[in-house]
Amino acid sequence: MKPSGIGGMAVLEGVMMKNKDEYAIAVRKPNNEIVVEKKIHKNFSDKVKLFKLPIFRGILAFIDSMVIGIKVLNFSASFFEDEEESKKEKKAASEVVSALMIALAVILSLALSISLFIISPVLISNVFSRWVESKFLLSFMEGILRLLIFIGYILIVSQMKDIKRVFMYHGAEHKTINCLENGFELTIENVKWQSKAHKRCGTSFMFFVMIISLVFFMILRPETLALRIMSRVLLVPAIAGISYEFIRFAGSSENKIVDILSKPGLWMQGFTTKEPDDDMIEVAIRSVDTVFDWRAFLANNEDEKPSKLSAKSTSSKREKAQVTKSEAKVKSQDKNKSEAKNQKANKDDQKVKSTKEAQKVSEDAIDLEVLNDTELVTTHEADKTVKAKKASSHKKKDTARSEYAATSEISIASPKNEYEEDDEILRALDKYLDFSDDK
Repeated sequence: MKPSGIGGMAVLEGVMMKNKDEYAIAVRKPNNEIVVEKKIHKNFSDKVKLFKLPIFRGILAFIDSMVIGIKVLNFSASFFEDEEESKKEKKAASEVVSALMIALAVILSLALSISLFIISPVLISNVFSRWVESKFLLSFMEGILRLLIFIGYILIVSQMKDIKRVFMYHGAEHKTINCLENGFELTIENVKWQSKAHKRCGTSFMFFVMIISLVFFMILRPETLALRIMSRVLLVPAIAGISYEFIRFAGSSENKIVDILSKPGLWMQGFTTKEPDDDMIEVAIRSVDTVFDWRAFLANNEDEKPSKLSAKSTSSKREKAQVTKSEAKVKSQDKNKSEAKNQKANKDDQKVKSTKEAQKVSEDAIDLEVLNDTELVTTHEADKTVKAKKASSHKKKDTARSEYAATSEISIASPKNEYEEDDEILRALDKYLDFSDDK
């Protein structure tokens, strides 16, 4: 999976997608029309280079997400206000809120989250200090309470009807980004079967804030309650920066250990993401399409695949070469052993063959004698048959001669032909009948 660099956020009946300095809000209005607005957000790190460094960029990203979130929520909420509100009030509400109002909203949200997730666990765990003397155990109890409060907060909020739909749009946001990063075109059918969990999710970020704070606060254990609260509040930016770096690295890594460490955050997303419908997926696709050239992104991934495959093939060839070398050594050793065995076996085979050949020679001699005897018998019988044939042929010749002689005798004694008989009859008539005048 190649990271696209896109971040997102679910809002009321819509999705916000951010790519670098641009972000787009797509909202489905009550009349089923999709409204898309594209805006530019200048990053404060362009002015202060310090916030481009690790840890510090995480602190800035956390604050920026809160500022953009308030703007986006105001924009999406403007489409679902009461119809009785005048056009001027709608216009004023739809315009960008002043910088002061945004700053106050960010400060208020930070104060609420810090008091709920940071300070309240310290106060609750301090109650048990009467019975638990170990500071290490108290710090551990504080971390567990913080995690339970966070999970309880999510479970309670998820029961609200409007928040359930926001969580469905949250699922559409994740599925759309996963579809791109898995190398598929942005279509509703392709997005539907993608996972609704993502490593760079804000839920995972907040979960790791709780886990990392547990580790930090177990190490740092001030004596007084006031110092404990102050240390927790001051360490929040550092903890947020470390959590940001982890999910940033996890989003671009396929390491098995990183995947295992990311599992708890992905499990937590089961509470904050729900399966979206096709209309919600369509809104998320429109938002991505506005700020990101996903077709070029997919084309670049296709071009990089052959180079990755060639690199993998070369590494696999090297591994195969090493394997073949080791196999060759093993085979040479096996050959030496097998040759020694074969020599012994050949000697034994030669002995066996010599004995077999001697047996065969004796058997062949016996067979030759038998054949000679049979040949003598057959030749004697052949002579007899030839003599018998000659005798029969002489007999046939004698009978033919006798038959021929008999036929010749019969032909001599045979009567005259018809012409001779007619002449004799005429002569006899001339004698007895005289037709001349002298008579």
